[in-house]
Amino acid sequence: MFGVPLRLNPSMVVVALLVAVLYAVFARRQLDLSPVAGLLVGLGFVVSLLGSVLLHELGHALTARRYRIGVRGITLELLGGYTELERDAPTPRADLVISLAGPAVSAALGAAAVAATLALPDRTLPHQLAFQLAVSNVVVAVFNVLPGLPLDGGRALRAAIWAVTRDRHLATEIAGWVGRAVALGTAVAVVLLTLQEVLLPLALPVLLLVAVTLWRGAGRSIRVARMSRRFPLVDLSRLARPLFGVPSGTPLAEADRRRAGHGPPEPTLAVTDAAGRPVAVVDPARVAAVPVARRPWLAVDEVARPLATLPVLPVGLDGEQVVDAVQTHPGAQYVVTSGEDVVGVLHIADLAQLLEPKRKMNT
Repeated sequence: MFGVPLRLNPSMVVVALLVAVLYAVFARRQLDLSPVAGLLVGLGFVVSLLGSVLLHELGHALTARRYRIGVRGITLELLGGYTELERDAPTPRADLVISLAGPAVSAALGAAAVAATLALPDRTLPHQLAFQLAVSNVVVAVFNVLPGLPLDGGRALRAAIWAVTRDRHLATEIAGWVGRAVALGTAVAVVLLTLQEVLLPLALPVLLLVAVTLWRGAGRSIRVARMSRRFPLVDLSRLARPLFGVPSGTPLAEADRRRAGHGPPEPTLAVTDAAGRPVAVVDPARVAAVPVARRPWLAVDEVARPLATLPVLPVGLDGEQVVDAVQTHPGAQYVVTSGEDVVGVLHIADLAQLLEPKRKMNT
């Protein structure tokens, strides 16, 4: 839509069916419908709600384009949706405007639905659909402006703190902690409203899942902020492990013996051709799966990946560019190059250890 790729996460089917059933029960009580008619009304409401979420996300996407920020796509998932941008907003002002564009769209839709609700005859099917769309869009608009990441209001809070402190990482971390407070408050409010019979008990699991998702999203924001502070430490020329070449056909045990004593860091085993040029890199995960007793009889070629199949990282990339490349092309090993020369191999575990030294990584 408008050139923006749209994706539907399969998890959305679960929440769509649950919301349809919940709304069907509500519609039957209000309008005295048959079970089948109530379910059809529920499904219609879900489709309308998905359209509202899509327009909310398009608000973010099209506003980002005004600031010349590319949009990778919009994904609708279990609890709403998200817009994936190619890069962060360049200024606090841009971050603020992009973050509030979505709630502004939801508020406008809510206002239109409120007007339709007031204009339609009471206790009719169109009136109930308009009323529920009004409530849902107003709730989405209000809830999303709560000041905590990963909500839109959290991004607005981050923009404000960023403008004052000139430190985007600090602003992100603060907004993330506020987001955890919002998640906790949401969980408490949902339980209390259910106990007071304001909310249907069937809605409790969905709304608690919203609170858990907010908590996890806030934690992810805090983690990203702490990692981002360490981006200047990323130097591929030093982080890449040098290659230690062995001829094609060398037994794995013999290759390990020859490499012993080199490092730290331990060099990456490479398979070389007759001219001594590296043509493949030994995969540590495949090596780990080979019993020690079998390694003297297994050639390194059997546990190696061709060099041409590995993602390539130019040595001049900065920390943010490296992380972006790794997220775009996930893998365990990356060939680091300088022009046409191979500098070494970056192991994802080494990068993770540098960016998150206190986090235990499986190497």
